[in-house]
Amino acid sequence: MAPNTVESSPWIRRYNPGANAGARLLCLPHAGGSASFYLPLSRALGPEVDVLAVQYPGRQDRRHEPCVDSITGLADALVEEVLPWADRPLAIFGHSMGAMIAFELALRLERRGTRPLVLFASGRRAPSRRREDTAPVHLLDEKGLIAELRRLSGTDARVFEDEELLRMALPAIRGDYRAAETYRYVPGPRLATPVHAHVGTEDPRVTLDEARAWADHTDGGFALHTHPGGHFYPTEQLPRVADAVSREISGLLLQKSL
Repeated sequence: MAPNTVESSPWIRRYNPGANAGARLLCLPHAGGSASFYLPLSRALGPEVDVLAVQYPGRQDRRHEPCVDSITGLADALVEEVLPWADRPLAIFGHSMGAMIAFELALRLERRGTRPLVLFASGRRAPSRRREDTAPVHLLDEKGLIAELRRLSGTDARVFEDEELLRMALPAIRGDYRAAETYRYVPGPRLATPVHAHVGTEDPRVTLDEARAWADHTDGGFALHTHPGGHFYPTEQLPRVADAVSREISGLLLQKSL
């Protein structure tokens, strides 16, 4: 298969290019996360899957760019960046806030005539499920925001040890939480893309019922996968997650070839 000739983009990181991979996997990080969160998954999947990780504005090498603090705004910006990478089957994996962006991105890609191979919706309740009983994290003061980050255990511990680094990261983190917490699902056509929901059995942010409700958003088939662990089970259960993702992509590629 010919190598991709897409120019490098501030939005896309390609850690281990798989020139002969049968499919690509586009990975979208959680609130406050960066593309490097998916480096371990990229290594675990190996050359069979060409892993692309999204880098949102406002963090790491894009820290001087303004944050995009809406889910639909991020999805709108990503469509043009992602389409050139759809020269081979494209799967999407989004964790937490990233799952919502992945859903909106998949809708936009389908409208443009590009149906993703599969959407992996990780650590997030279905778009139509809302919780009204929790205080918005993006409105907390710095102390409260930091406490929430510690509680979920998804931020590199070194960030908490470096006050300057922490202050640099907080605006992007707050902007991401604003995007996630102000998102409102607008009823419309269901996806043709199959959806596989993945969730940690001890995740305080999503129940199994909320994860199962992703089935209401697709006509392409649905499956629910549970993993031991909390909200950041992908870090705790990396081999298990990589195996599940690899098997599903391989199975769908086989179906396409028949």
